[in-house]
Amino acid sequence: MALLSFLPHRLSQRLTALYFTVSSFSLQRRPRTTQTTAMASMTVTKIPALKDNFMYLVVCNATRQAAVVDPVEPARVLEVAREQDCRLNQLLTTHHHWDHAGGNEALCEQYRQHADWGQLTVYGGDDERIPGLTNRVGQDDTFAIGQLRVRCLATPCHTTSHVCYYVEGGDRGERAVFTGDTLFLAGCGRFFEGTPAQMYDALIGKLSALPDDTRVYCGHEYALQNLRFGHQVEPDNADTRALLERAQAADLEGRRALVPSTIGQEKRINVFMRVHQPAVQAYAGKGTPLETMQALRAAKDKF
Repeated sequence: MALLSFLPHRLSQRLTALYFTVSSFSLQRRPRTTQTTAMASMTVTKIPALKDNFMYLVVCNATRQAAVVDPVEPARVLEVAREQDCRLNQLLTTHHHWDHAGGNEALCEQYRQHADWGQLTVYGGDDERIPGLTNRVGQDDTFAIGQLRVRCLATPCHTTSHVCYYVEGGDRGERAVFTGDTLFLAGCGRFFEGTPAQMYDALIGKLSALPDDTRVYCGHEYALQNLRFGHQVEPDNADTRALLERAQAADLEGRRALVPSTIGQEKRINVFMRVHQPAVQAYAGKGTPLETMQALRAAKDKF
């Protein structure tokens, strides 16, 4: 997959689409149930897609206004939106890769054909590779989903224009962050278009600064392999060991249910957010957090 970054964008998107279509073929007949987190101010529905992707429908409970994050399978998104009786008019793109943005244009076309649905606003980083983009966003840009407040976090590294979306609602401190391929449960994305310093800034400088109870909705179900790597790095980390045991005992639906994580949990189990810890630096054989970030990613790429 890393070789795709050296190809022309249109060709790489086509090859990526083919890859995910073929790899997902054996899963098409499996039930792919949604999983919903209902809070007072917002409801977040996790919608499995392709082989291991997650799409998310975010609904403001007070207004029934809704946004979708990375709708690579538009027909499924529209089905879930109808089931939830919400008004979907916003699309949040974390980054341009086909398995996240590949459904943008098809969803936009559906809205062009159904004028009564209203306009579909497409948010994303400043990147011409994002299909259908109408609203370019950067660090600390804000907008609303009904009464929910959204703040954009620029997290370049996996791609140059990657954006995470931090959503807050209500007076009870309810919050969630949609991290695409920057932060996974117990892991992080590959450094396809960036540097270790950029991933350090994304994970340590920005995401770690969010409140510990922030729910983390990531772009893929990678729990088992990430936790196995984390356990290898920190074999004495009781939190990692306990979650690894849960993941090993779970079926696919059970592993999907491990998402959302929280920022607090990631600080305890995610070695890429623990690069200041002596045990993690010792495993990497490095003496600084930044060198440790680089060494960990290289080791995980070969794991």
